[in-house]
Amino acid sequence: MPSRVQPRQLAFALSHAESFTRDDFLEGPANTAALALIDTWPDWPNRVMLLLGPEASGKSHLAAIWAEQSGARSISAHALTSSEVPGALATGALVIEDIKAGDIDERALFHLLNLAREDGAFVLMTARVVPARVELRDLRSRLRAVPAVQLMPPDDHLFRALIVKFSADRQLAIDEAIVSYLVSHIERSYAALRHAVELLDTEALRLGRPVTRALAAELFRGNS
Repeated sequence: MPSRVQPRQLAFALSHAESFTRDDFLEGPANTAALALIDTWPDWPNRVMLLLGPEASGKSHLAAIWAEQSGARSISAHALTSSEVPGALATGALVIEDIKAGDIDERALFHLLNLAREDGAFVLMTARVVPARVELRDLRSRLRAVPAVQLMPPDDHLFRALIVKFSADRQLAIDEAIVSYLVSHIERSYAALRHAVELLDTEALRLGRPVTRALAAELFRGNS
């Protein structure tokens, strides 16, 4: 008699809604300066500002808060083209997300920054680091002159709070034991934190198990 094969539960890649409201932004020493930039608009030191921070550090969340306050449009840096420039500043404010050297239309960005200066528009750009390998010399000089605010690595309190928030965004109920285990067994970075929560979610779904400290130990024991 042939053996019966136990069906394996599949983990589907579902999109998860992440709240980008001001009330859902978690404050801490790591983001004090960046949050102050958003809260003090329009009294900025310069009408064009650069918000820097590592992956998953909250740049998009802060940009969304500012866009709500200022009426800014938002565009990904890699999607900015010359044809987009004339209408990009229609509201007098613009978010340009995730500027990376080699992944932008340099002439379009330079044209937009010139137009923003002429029109007195506000522009908030986000990036992981200041783009260094920019071929267009005038743009390279312009970007270096833009005041930058840096998001710093999370302290212990913010790190724990973000574990809870990222879990809530994925509708995961986790307890203090899981939070404490993750704090001591994953890299102290925003990206590692987000990856850990995603892995807990997908593995729990794949295995048909609840998210527990035991599951966390199985997945991250070797990281301590």
